[in-house]
Amino acid sequence: MDTPNPEQANNPLHGLKLAVIIERLVDEYGWEELGSIINIRCFNHDPSIKSSLKFLRRTPWARDKVERLYLKKVSKK
Repeated sequence: MDTPNPEQANNPLHGLKLAVIIERLVDEYGWEELGSIINIRCFNHDPSIKSSLKFLRRTPWARDKVERLYLKKVSKK
């Protein structure tokens, strides 16, 4: 059994896949609202989980925005 990494103990994103984050944001906001909150092409033009994952994995600044929005959503609940 793996021991938890103490550096990640307080990281709410630890162990959470990017696909799950996107799915939860889409469930909460829908593609249209998500695209207006974070104005990136993969959310505004023919959006899909697959295209979003491809873009966000290659684009750290966009992934950071998505993760910050997710953390805001989680902290409100």
